[in-house]
Amino acid sequence: MSFSGTVKEELAAQISSARHCQLAELGALLHFAGGTCEDGLHLSLETENEAVARKCFTLLKKTFNIETVVMPSITMQGKCRLLSDDEVEAKVIQALHLKDETQNRVVLDVPVNALLIKNSCCLRAYLRGAFLCVGSMSDPEKSYHLEFVCNNRAQAEQLQSIIQEFQIEAKIIKRKKYDVVYLKEGAGIVDLLNVMEAHVSLMNLENLRIVKEMRNSINRRVNCETANISKTVTAASKQIEDIILIRDRYGFENLPDNLRQMAEIRLEYPDAALKELGGYLEPPVGKSGVNHRLRRLSEIADRIRL
Repeated sequence: MSFSGTVKEELAAQISSARHCQLAELGALLHFAGGTCEDGLHLSLETENEAVARKCFTLLKKTFNIETVVMPSITMQGKCRLLSDDEVEAKVIQALHLKDETQNRVVLDVPVNALLIKNSCCLRAYLRGAFLCVGSMSDPEKSYHLEFVCNNRAQAEQLQSIIQEFQIEAKIIKRKKYDVVYLKEGAGIVDLLNVMEAHVSLMNLENLRIVKEMRNSINRRVNCETANISKTVTAASKQIEDIILIRDRYGFENLPDNLRQMAEIRLEYPDAALKELGGYLEPPVGKSGVNHRLRRLSEIADRIRL
């Protein structure tokens, strides 16, 4: 199962104990995965996600004390009525504020009613329902990306606003006919999983982030050390080339004693670091002193080349 699927399975099993939170999540499920029958007055559930259907019927049972709800097969989802009892359905529509009285129709392609998400706990429940229906997440081994694919801008902006209530940055982008609310920062995704109370998935993601960051840190260090070694080898090769040129065309005997000694030591220890070379000199000198002498030898070699 994908990481996104694992998160959804965890969220599907999370049932709020408070009725107002149950209503908030149920509202999200119906706004994002619900529909209406042809007359516009009866609810349907339009999803191929079994977890969404299962969660929806569980919440209906709990919030409206429905003793028996027969969940249709996923293959039967579509314009089939969600509830066959008109009285119960009317209570659901009223409690979730789904009916537009001016049009005398059930309207779902609008933001959820603000009365359902007044409390912080209800906002969390709403986000759980929204992620179950229209959320997805990339494999954190490859990249950090979490998104909600909304049918219209109004729903996307409400969802973005709710996420930002928890000080988490979320952005909106237009993708074909959809408005997509997305997060691309690993820390933000971790915070959102915490908000939705997907704690097991959060810990799994944090473990992956730690491993990934350690791997990246090691790679950076190796790359840095490799670059330094390459730079040192290149510099040493140039120094030896200059010293050989001086020896063959100018003669060490014409150099000052400190430069002659430096040239001989560098030829004797071609792989040694500057600090190590300084220890071989009499008297020993520091790294900066060695660097200064080698730079003077390089200047002499450059003049010889002219």
